[in-house]
Amino acid sequence: MSVRKRKWITRKGEVKEAWVVDYSDQQGRRLLKTFEKKKDADTFAATTHVEVREGTHVADSASVTVTEAGNLWLKSADGLERTTLDQYQQHLRLHIEPMIGRLKLSQLNVPTIRNFEDKLREAKRSPAMVRYVIRSLGALLADAQERGLIVRNPVREIKRNRRSKGGKQADRRGRNLEIGVDIPTPAEIRRIIHAAERHWLPLLLTAIFTGLRASELRGLPWSNVDLTGGKLHVRQRADRYNKIGPPKTRAGKRTVPLPPMVVNTLREWKLKCPKKDGKLWLVFPNGEGNIEWHTNIVLRGLQPTLMKAGVTVRAKDDKGRPMVDQDGNPVFEAKYTGLHALRHFYASWCAGIGLTMKAVQTRMGHSNIAVTMDTYTHIFPDADDDSKKLADGERALWG
Repeated sequence: MSVRKRKWITRKGEVKEAWVVDYSDQQGRRLLKTFEKKKDADTFAATTHVEVREGTHVADSASVTVTEAGNLWLKSADGLERTTLDQYQQHLRLHIEPMIGRLKLSQLNVPTIRNFEDKLREAKRSPAMVRYVIRSLGALLADAQERGLIVRNPVREIKRNRRSKGGKQADRRGRNLEIGVDIPTPAEIRRIIHAAERHWLPLLLTAIFTGLRASELRGLPWSNVDLTGGKLHVRQRADRYNKIGPPKTRAGKRTVPLPPMVVNTLREWKLKCPKKDGKLWLVFPNGEGNIEWHTNIVLRGLQPTLMKAGVTVRAKDDKGRPMVDQDGNPVFEAKYTGLHALRHFYASWCAGIGLTMKAVQTRMGHSNIAVTMDTYTHIFPDADDDSKKLADGERALWG
């Protein structure tokens, strides 16, 4: 393997020069790679020497583009849920392909991925969308790695670096969820309950005091609700296409206790709940007894209730300026855009009544307690600050 400077004259008589790495891969094929700077050529030579010795080197000429690898990745993901597959396709077609689709996999490294993140932010992608797209890119590269199309997964390298620097939570969330910003306050919850119309009250009340996901609420059958025992069993959900299926993870199958207010409200609702073919099926169906669309719940149920309850914020235009109507009066909109805010409230409520982090994980249906900790640790009482408990513990130790 050698690094040398090459000079040549173009047809127009211009003198050009570049640094060339001349090497042989693990199959003995002679290959050349050109660089503008010597330091880049030296870095490539050193890295390639190790890869060839380990038998893991993939030359640019033998590599495929990100788009080609993405197509292979999607084909292997046929067994996934339709919603998950749709999300992967959107990330690939709308974000990954336009920006880095033509790059060879062998050209991807940590700086390339960091530059891709910057481009996504410059293109006005939200922080959440940037995380989701990078996560999908990491899955794409993991699939390519298993196929032998790439040696390393730079997305995973970035994640390892950030974790080692203690930046895992910042990388995942960007900031902590805030009560009154992301999580409704107790006062707001009381106003929401009082403002809810009788048709939407059972659903909103159940969402508030069980923390069920929107898909779990929409797919909840009466057969899984035990009003006598005061609990419900999560065994299925309805996806965005109104298809009934199991929860996304095994932890999603769980039993959640019901407060007396929810039990009484559901008992009353059961008497007038719409039926399908003359029989009770779903707890929160549409008027014909079928699965209710998620958008209907949000746009016809949640947001009008928030507006009626006065749980609102000033509406802003695309440039972030407060909006006004034709008469110059301020325009308001619902403060919380989706049911997930009520799920966040349930977690904060559980923390407030003294449940452990493990208990909250179980009730929320998180597959890993790390998810619960990353999201909600900051809303739990800090035991280290409770000097009275420490003093009591010390006295108990020494008798």
